This record gives sequence, structure tokens and C-alpha cells, in this order.
Amino acid sequence: MNDRYDAGYGNDQYELVGYDEYGQPVYRQIPAQQQQTYDPYAGQGQGQGQGQGYGYDPYAGGGQQAAPSYDTGQQAPVHDTGRQPVMPGYDPYGTGGHAAHDPYGQAAAGGRQPRVAEQTAHIPQQAGPADHAAGPRQTEDEPEYHTGQFAFVEQPDGDSEDVIDWLNFTENRTERREEAKRRARSRMIALVVVLALVAVGGAGYLWYAGKIPGLSSSTAKGGTTISAAAQKRDVIVVHLHNTGGGGTSTVLLVDNTTTKQGSSVLLPNSLALTDDDGTTTTLAKSVDGDGSSGTRDQLDTVLGTNIEGTWRLDTPYLQNLVDLVGNIDIDTNADVPDPDAKKKGEEPLVHQGKDQTLGGKAAVAYATYRASGEAQNAQLERFGQVMQGVLRKLSSDASAATTTVQTLAQILDPSLTDKDLGTFLAKLADLAKDGDYKTALLPVQSDGTLSAETSSSVVKDILGGTAKSPSAGSAVRVSVQNATGVKDDTEKARVVLVNGGYTFLEGGTASSTRATSEVLYAGAADKENATEVAKTLGLGTGAVRKGTVGSGADISVVLGQDYKPSSS
Repeated sequence: MNDRYDAGYGNDQYELVGYDEYGQPVYRQIPAQQQQTYDPYAGQGQGQGQGQGYGYDPYAGGGQQAAPSYDTGQQAPVHDTGRQPVMPGYDPYGTGGHAAHDPYGQAAAGGRQPRVAEQTAHIPQQAGPADHAAGPRQTEDEPEYHTGQFAFVEQPDGDSEDVIDWLNFTENRTERREEAKRRARSRMIALVVVLALVAVGGAGYLWYAGKIPGLSSSTAKGGTTISAAAQKRDVIVVHLHNTGGGGTSTVLLVDNTTTKQGSSVLLPNSLALTDDDGTTTTLAKSVDGDGSSGTRDQLDTVLGTNIEGTWRLDTPYLQNLVDLVGNIDIDTNADVPDPDAKKKGEEPLVHQGKDQTLGGKAAVAYATYRASGEAQNAQLERFGQVMQGVLRKLSSDASAATTTVQTLAQILDPSLTDKDLGTFLAKLADLAKDGDYKTALLPVQSDGTLSAETSSSVVKDILGGTAKSPSAGSAVRVSVQNATGVKDDTEKARVVLVNGGYTFLEGGTASSTRATSEVLYAGAADKENATEVAKTLGLGTGAVRKGTVGSGADISVVLGQDYKPSSS
């Protein structure tokens, strides 16, 4: 079906003549046949060459009035925008020289006014003939229009552009908000992932480095679990000699190279030691009497360790060491008076409190201070604080630490050179700075021996050894005090008791002589042992009685002048 109003359709008045610069079809008007119409004002005899008028003219002379003619054909609407010729003036009397007025726009002559020349017009895509009246004709004052001056629907106006811009702006702002939310969520997810990775990595590092509490004592780097006995440790013993007030203090410095942990083990002076010949003594007496090598061997026997060297540190050298490292910072637990003060009540040399800075003199005073009524362990713990404070300030470089040791100009045990000591202390200093260092007190029972709990908590875990102190069911420990007035009687009694299978404990020499000997026991279970000891020493059973027994001994013997070694 053709929906165009093409030429030749019905009473078509247009025909296709071409296309304009926009590609649209251009039509022109087809002239219509002239038809007779009724003109009531037109005369009969207005000339032969003109067409009939609209009707008769009452003022015109001449012939028969022409019968009106009617054109029943449907007229297409005329869109004529061309310039029209000037119409002649109106003559009411029909006089010559002037054309008659035609109210319908026709010529004064009786014929039909011919149509003006066709004006080319652009009629886009017409659907069919439109049944409507023609518009008013264009006057000569109106401007002439061309097809290029018309705007078409395809060209949006300014308002449409504004609407489109607003829609685009709204859509873009919404998209930007959504994009900002997506980026924020992405950043949050990325942050959570990074924090999780950092946490896992940190825990992995601590686990790999053996720094997680509860795992570090038996877990080496790489996650391999190693028993306490199989771990590698470097151990030296430090004996602090108080050259001013007397007495000694002993500390074991331990470097666990397997778990990367450092420790200070404080050894009470009452710790019972045993010589190779079976003589039992205390740590304090061993340090004063047997010297460095003897005490080190005895500690190895009791604790099951392998001590590599002995560092004798007199108080003047400790003072110089603290000054060399640039003072120490520790938490003090007591006010320490100045040992050089001339009057009581003067300002203390060391104040109690946290993060106290101590110089060499103050550090020595604090390390050796023991208040009235305090146990020796209280002073020993202060010495341990000073040693750990020194390690935190000492250089972690082996060469620098060795230079510090050499600067002290002290005479070391032959088994421990300056370089060995400096290298060892540098390793412990590195652990102390990283927080991988602790101080532990070796628990000792009242008799100087080690309990099973002690063996598990300190000896086994820290030292990797096994306690070998005398325990129940072992040889009877006999403490001997000489009151005969003869010094050699102590040694003769020792030989007799060791040969008899007893453990000898040095009880010292009495301040005065006694005439009779005594063999004392604390409980009924030890009465029989006391009787056997009296027989071994050549004393009568009358010397055996219940009484107070010295610390660390099962039986206490006081040799009087009635003791005859030759009869043993």
C-alpha cells in the first residue's frame, strides 16, 4: 500500500521534480484546468479574450447574463508562497480606464484569473491528500521562505539539550556515588586482607623465631620440636666477690643457641655440693676454699651441666663495667644507703622505684646490699638485676664487647679468654635487648638439696641437666664440728666416715673445746643411723642422743677431747 501522496493520485496537484540538499523529495504544483464559476458582478460583454466572470454585473451594459458555472471537482489545498501580482483598483461605476473590483481576488474581466506560476515546494512524506481549505495567500510584504530555513523534528531544540544534559548529570552523579562506594568497599576488604596477612606473618615469625610463650623452651626455628636435653647451650659461671664487705654471689649465664633464649640462674650460697672424694660442702665454702675450677666441677656434678668457664668478678671491676657501658636502668626494690656515709640518716645512694639509673658505685652497692634480717636470696636477686641491666647496655657487636672486657684489665680464668668472654656476652646482650632474656632463682631446700620440682622447672628446662643432689635412700649425710682443739682431727674423721659409706659435711671448728663428744639425730628414724656413726668414729653409744641437727645433714657430730682417731 502506498502511503505517499504521489503524482497522479486522484486530482493530484503536485509532481516530483527532484531532491534537495538534504535528500528530501521536492514537488511542484500542477496547473489545474480553468472552470466557469458564477460571478454576480461580472458583465456579459467584457471582451472575448477573457474567461467568464463570476456572475452578472448590474452596472455593466451589454448582453445576456452568463449562466453561473459550478466546479464540483474537489480542489486540493494550495500552498502558494510566491509573490502575487498587484490587483487592479475598484471602479464602482464600471468606467473605462480602471479594472473592476473583484471581491474574490479575480480580474475585472469576465474570465477566470489564471493561476500564478508554480512555486516549487518541499512536501515531505505526505500520507495522502489533506481535506482542508487553503491557507491565506501571502501578501507582498511577507518575506519569501525557502526549504533550507525550516527546522525539522530530527534537530533537537535547546530545551531538549538541557533535559538531556540534566539526565546525564543525574545519571553520572549516581554512578559516581556507586563507584565511590565500591572503591570504599574494595579498600576495606584490601585493608582487612593486609592486616590478616600481617597478623599471620607476625605469628609465623614469632613461631619460627621460637618467641611464642610456651613453645620457645622446646621449639627451635623451623618448627622442629627438640627435647630440653638435646638443646645446645653455652654456660659460664660468674662469682661476684665483695672485696669491701666480704662474701660471694654466684650466677650462671646461659645462652640457649637452639631456642635463642638467654637466662641468668641465681645459685644460693646454701646449695650443697659434693667433691670427688665424697665431701659435702656448700657453694659459699666451695667458692672461698676450692677456687674456680673446683667449684665449676662440683656444679657440673650437682646440676648435670657443662660449664665452659668461670668469670671472677670482684666489686671494683663490676663498678668499672657499669661505668663503661654508660650506667644501667633497673627497677630497684629497696633504698640502699651510701656505704661511705659518715652519718646515719643521710640521703640513700640508691632510691627504691622503677627505671632508676645507677652508676658504677650505686650498682655495686645495690648488688651487694642485704638488709638486716633478709635472706641471702634477696641480695642474690639484686645482683641478678644488675647483671641483666649490664647486658642490656653492653654492645651486641662481638668486637666492641671484647674491647669492653679488655678495658677492664682483669685477670680471667685461663679457660676463659677475653675474646671468648666478649663474644659470649655480646650474644646475651643481643637477646636481652630483644626481650628474650629472663632471670630465675634456683630453689634450694633447707638442707641445700634440690627437689624434684626444682629439677623440672630450672635444672631441666633452663640448664638441660639433671639434679644429682643426695636424696632419701642415699648415703647418710654427717656434719662434723671439731671441738677437740686439734685441727687435724677433722680430716681424720672425714676419711673414716667416707670410707664407711657416709657423706661428709664440713661443720667447721667450735669456738671452745669440749671434753665429750656428741652424736645428734633429729627424728626416731635417724636414731639407728646415729648409733652406727658413733661406732664408726669409735665413740660409745652413750654419745648418741636426740637434738638439733645442722642444715643439710642427717646426723650432726661434735668431736670432743674423748675422740681418739687412732682407735678408729
